[in-house]
Amino acid sequence: MGNKSIQQSFAGSRIVLGAGFALAIFFGCAGNSAAADEYTERREKLIEAIGAQAAVPFAGAPGGRISEAVLAAMRSVPRHEFVPQPFRHLAYRDRPLPIGHGQTISQPYIVALMTELAMVARGSVVLEVGTGSGYQAAVLSRLVRRVYTIEIVEALARSAAKVLARLDYQNVTVRAGDGYLGWPEQAPFDAIIVTAAAPEIPPPLLTQLKPGGRLVMPVGGRTQVQSLMLIEKGKDGRITRTSVIPVRFVPLTRAR
Repeated sequence: MGNKSIQQSFAGSRIVLGAGFALAIFFGCAGNSAAADEYTERREKLIEAIGAQAAVPFAGAPGGRISEAVLAAMRSVPRHEFVPQPFRHLAYRDRPLPIGHGQTISQPYIVALMTELAMVARGSVVLEVGTGSGYQAAVLSRLVRRVYTIEIVEALARSAAKVLARLDYQNVTVRAGDGYLGWPEQAPFDAIIVTAAAPEIPPPLLTQLKPGGRLVMPVGGRTQVQSLMLIEKGKDGRITRTSVIPVRFVPLTRAR
């Protein structure tokens, strides 16, 4: 499958979706308000638990924990909106959840850790490989100038684009395509996050990483112990690799 952008497909429907959402709030104010309060309370407890966990020393956070900036970004994103309806009651558990097509929405702590390791800034342009539900892209969008995200499962790319448009994440662009190849026309990137595991780091992604940038991804085969890797590209182009923690991710798939 060749890469193709689907952002434009939903640009025209954003107002319609937004209007429908507003009407739902107007006509069902009391019930929706109670549900919103419940989700907010659960989300806050989750963020507090993530903030209390020790991160890794080189994550860049004071005291070796997830930074307040990343926690604030996660606090602002309604994870339940990115979770299929049958699993929404579990949205604020610190665990991955199925989103269909053999894929999952990542564990919130892992989302926080990968975001922390990327060390993004307000002016950063970031590539995400493996859009999935769109949740990781939404978190990144609160911290950077622009997020480009690629999903090989077209149905998931369309679903994520709809949710991101409905929630008005205007600095995220979704593309359906083979993430192994990256997004060369938007490169170089200040940071790249890959949310699926591969036996090796895709060479196109290393090429598209800006000198001084960071790439975070799980490395390992389907039946192997995977390691969350931090790849740093020096100003001179030299690559260094650091293994962070053992993880378990779905495999990075390629277009046939």
